[in-house]
Amino acid sequence: MANNHIDLVVEPGEIHALLGENGAGKSTLMNILYGLLHPDEGEIMVDGTARRFRGPGDAIDAGIGMVHQHFMLVPVFTVTENVMLGAETTRAAGVLDRRSARARVLEVSERYRLPVDPDAEVADLPVGVQQRVEIVKALVREVDLLILDEPTAVLTPQETDELLEVMRGLKESGKSIVFITHKLREVKAIADRITVIRRGAVVGTARPDASEDELASMMVGRTVKLRVDKSAAAPGEPVLTVRDLSVFDDRGHEAVAGTSLEVRAGEVLAVAGVQGNGQTELVEAIMGLRPVAGGTVELSGRDLAGRSTKEILRAGVAYVPEDRSVDGLVRDFTVAENLILDQYDQPPFASGLALRPAAIAQAARERVAEFDVRTSSPQATVGTLSGGNQQKVIIARELTRKVKLLVAAQPTRGVDVGSTQFIHARVIQERDGGAAVLLVSSELDEVLALADRIAVMYRGRILDTVGPDTPRERIGLLMAGVTEETVDETAGGDETAGGEA
Repeated sequence: MANNHIDLVVEPGEIHALLGENGAGKSTLMNILYGLLHPDEGEIMVDGTARRFRGPGDAIDAGIGMVHQHFMLVPVFTVTENVMLGAETTRAAGVLDRRSARARVLEVSERYRLPVDPDAEVADLPVGVQQRVEIVKALVREVDLLILDEPTAVLTPQETDELLEVMRGLKESGKSIVFITHKLREVKAIADRITVIRRGAVVGTARPDASEDELASMMVGRTVKLRVDKSAAAPGEPVLTVRDLSVFDDRGHEAVAGTSLEVRAGEVLAVAGVQGNGQTELVEAIMGLRPVAGGTVELSGRDLAGRSTKEILRAGVAYVPEDRSVDGLVRDFTVAENLILDQYDQPPFASGLALRPAAIAQAARERVAEFDVRTSSPQATVGTLSGGNQQKVIIARELTRKVKLLVAAQPTRGVDVGSTQFIHARVIQERDGGAAVLLVSSELDEVLALADRIAVMYRGRILDTVGPDTPRERIGLLMAGVTEETVDETAGGDETAGGEA
């Protein structure tokens, strides 16, 4: 049951945060309010009138708009064409009236302080501006309630701040906003009221002056500690060395463009950046899952390029993939079987060509206990576990052998706060045990909590490597591709232009 008898009231001119872990049922509820899904029970009241929505058109007619986590824009269309889509205005003979649509886009963007170029092609716009287009598209339809589903998931810190300002402006103009998120910092910064959902049910409401620890406890159902305890790193010799790496994506574009980095024993190097800037391809190349087009990848001086993933794992590399359901687990296998996926043909789990069930079962019991995997039995299929416990199975499999290098890509994506706390502690434990850790995360809070050094990646390149005490604002600018050299060049260009004028 995705939603279990949920009551939610949104007042006029209110920013109402819907807080909960991934999988708690937030998006399902909002998809029902937007007419994409249909409820089995209960009712939706808009201004005191019960409504049934057969589709998004009915919801829009009732004054409800939604900006989805994954934008619903056509990349090759202009801003105006995207805003028109589904609500086209025509002149005589059925010709599209682009002129009036363009004027409407300009009028709405100026009224709500959402600057967009109506003639720009969406594919050429930064992610933050694309999101603005989505909001303009909803406001053109005269909605009174705007649903924002995980709106900051793909934004830099600066773009996030800009979005929060936009939300405040919409509130001042009388719009109501439902803000779906799992990020406590943003909730406290913007919300008037907070409803917390856990496992499909409302567990309570809170005011924004509630502490992050209190909100986290409501989300998870138990006391959690949000801060990571760690001592200063004592880096040793380089373990992973990447030089001038070039990697192509599935479309044949250069996703990693001459990137170099180094991770030493006893340190966490975090690669920060907005998702889609080459991080996935970088990790896949290191793990032998994607061919290297140029450059070198070395593990303690040993070239890994061209080696199979199995050989790389056997060389002492542990791997936590960014998509556990695709690359990390076999969902129809048992927990015990998933715990030996990379060691099934080695003692003590195999003897010749035969598996040794007793040894596999014993190891599973020990790992389930050590890593606090919540399962009815090690023989349960791993697909029946929650996301956090599935991730713990991967962590348990990778970290119960001696490793030189831990490559962890988005290790806490879709994981509850309690499991996140556990995973963070294990990452630091590996670092303190002498392993090198390459962490790839789009969550800046996670990067700042775990990293000893931070390499910021933008469009396939490492723009700069900085310390964890670097201001968030500077890291955010780097994530947007802005370096000190860029600022200097821009300033110089402005000066020249001013002189010529």
